[in-house]
Amino acid sequence: MSRFPGQYNWLIGGAAEAGESYEEAAARELTEELGVRTPVRFVFKFLCDGLISPYWLGVHETVVAGGIAPDPSEIAWHGWLTEGELREAFGQRTFVEDGVDVFRRYHLARPVPGQSGRQWSSK
Repeated sequence: MSRFPGQYNWLIGGAAEAGESYEEAAARELTEELGVRTPVRFVFKFLCDGLISPYWLGVHETVVAGGIAPDPSEIAWHGWLTEGELREAFGQRTFVEDGVDVFRRYHLARPVPGQSGRQWSSK
């Protein structure tokens, strides 16, 4: 919240600790920020330009089936949006640029249903 005041972000995350894998860090951050314990699945990793400095960013996904309990020291507002609503919000609200970049890359990397053999990429 304090790093990018007044900006929205659709990502949950933070830095991996020494000796911690990207998957372990993603699961830990999900628990710390949303109070959710659920397995995460690695999607891709890329060198993010970053607003502060470049950093390696591992992107993971999961399904949250139950309720969440956001940490108010980490999350000022939360809500559930469809993909279309999120795309629309990008044009109406100010989002952290790194998150917008991840959204674009995630949709380029996502396999197309019905196409066999398509590989994940982070182009």
